[in-house]
Amino acid sequence: MITKEDLAKAILDLKESQKKTDEQLKKTDEQLKKTDEQLKKTDEQIQKLEKAQERSDKKLDKIAKLVGAISNNQGDVAEEFFYNSLKQNPQLKGIKFDFIDKNVTRVKNNIEDEYDILLVNGKDIAIIETKYKAHEKDIDKLVTKKYENFKKLYPEYKDYNHHLALASFYINPDVKDKALSQGVILLQRKGNLIETITN
Repeated sequence: MITKEDLAKAILDLKESQKKTDEQLKKTDEQLKKTDEQLKKTDEQIQKLEKAQERSDKKLDKIAKLVGAISNNQGDVAEEFFYNSLKQNPQLKGIKFDFIDKNVTRVKNNIEDEYDILLVNGKDIAIIETKYKAHEKDIDKLVTKKYENFKKLYPEYKDYNHHLALASFYINPDVKDKALSQGVILLQRKGNLIETITN
């Protein structure tokens, strides 16, 4: 049987326990409030970082466009130089050519390619790729992809002698060796003239 004293003691213990629980809940609420404030600050910082990232991305896009434009302009300068020089003197490896074409594009059966300069006479055709600064990959692309596409796109020249050439303002020794080993003629700017390099 439960006595009044036992019941009073149980009630006091319950009140004490409830008081401790209330204090603990109060502390938890305070911690949650601090956590909410920290999360709010973190969200604000994330928003600031996202805005800064957007500004950085826009600046990088502008820089990329600028660098691309500079690169394109350099390529255009090289192409124009070699075109004008060959237009004045349409010769390559001692072969005189009758016609010169610039920026020729052709499409056939889902194959499309552009050729910077073509020199043609009655029995020879020269396919000239121009670069501001030549790289080994330019030789690979000319000898494989561009030349293979040319044969498919221009079957009317199948019986002509084909000459591949790379024209560039700067050609390092590795590019020179690779080109010459693959029979590619090199045209390099030498002052206001073109220097032709062959095997």
